[in-house]
Amino acid sequence: MRRKTPVPPAPLPQLRGVDPVRVRLPAAGRWATVREHLVERLTGAGPGAVEAMFADGAVVAADGRPVAPDAPYAPGMFVWFHRQLPEEVPVPFPLEVVHRDDHLVVVDKPHFLATTPRGSHVAETALARLRRDLGLPALGAAHRLDRLTAGLLLFTVRPEERGAYQALFRDRRVRKEYEAVARYDPDLALPRTVRSRIVKERGVPAAREAPGEPNAVTRVELMEHRADGLARYRLTPGTGQTHQLRVHMSALGLPILGDPLYPAVTDPAPGDFRRPLQLLARALEFTDPVTGAAHRFRSRRTLGAWSSPAQWAGR
Repeated sequence: MRRKTPVPPAPLPQLRGVDPVRVRLPAAGRWATVREHLVERLTGAGPGAVEAMFADGAVVAADGRPVAPDAPYAPGMFVWFHRQLPEEVPVPFPLEVVHRDDHLVVVDKPHFLATTPRGSHVAETALARLRRDLGLPALGAAHRLDRLTAGLLLFTVRPEERGAYQALFRDRRVRKEYEAVARYDPDLALPRTVRSRIVKERGVPAAREAPGEPNAVTRVELMEHRADGLARYRLTPGTGQTHQLRVHMSALGLPILGDPLYPAVTDPAPGDFRRPLQLLARALEFTDPVTGAAHRFRSRRTLGAWSSPAQWAGR
């Protein structure tokens, strides 16, 4: 059996908590130089951007030395570089550490902060912030929360243990509990378990329900309601489809307050931190796969539409 080529360690340090980009050159290709391949591959970098990186010595090989602009193409070669970080509006809310030990860091994430670098959210992410603030460059995410959802997130300290914690979420051995604020419907019988098939198409912001075998299961319970027509709900997912809780609440006729996608897609301006999505990852409960300890963590955050409705609505 053919052995996989081991990946060398990154020869570049992190930049503001963000790892350098690693590229392995394909085994076959028609390119004469490394530069020609990257110019063709990194079309989103903009005209002249790749050439400028080579001119600045910003593209390096495994030994940390800059790759020359005329370096010949070498199949299987690894190169590293830092992409230009996008201009990001800082998320003006704290990221609270709930628990920290030699294996785990558990944080209480604010609304609007992405979990890991992706797209236009790179340095302004929970992972990058924690790596900088805690001095833990090897920190990694065990799972993710939507950028608009607040609440508990688990990160791993040791790369060699990350797979064990990620498997907890993959194998559904973590009990997750969420809270949401939406309108109150006295005619809707609760509690109930919602089952449906959710489809998320690449490039389409919103997921949708579709005919077919259910792949998404959510338990919905009414916690309390009040005279202004709002209610607080406990949501317990049995699966982890993209936007599952938001899709299921909208399908029940109870779209979560502040949701820019369900039931209708809106387009808030970047940096508009008003009326955040009223969805909170309240609790995580699991048995630690490394230490055997029983963990139960709870978010101390409150949902603004419930605790301060006038302030949340901007009145």
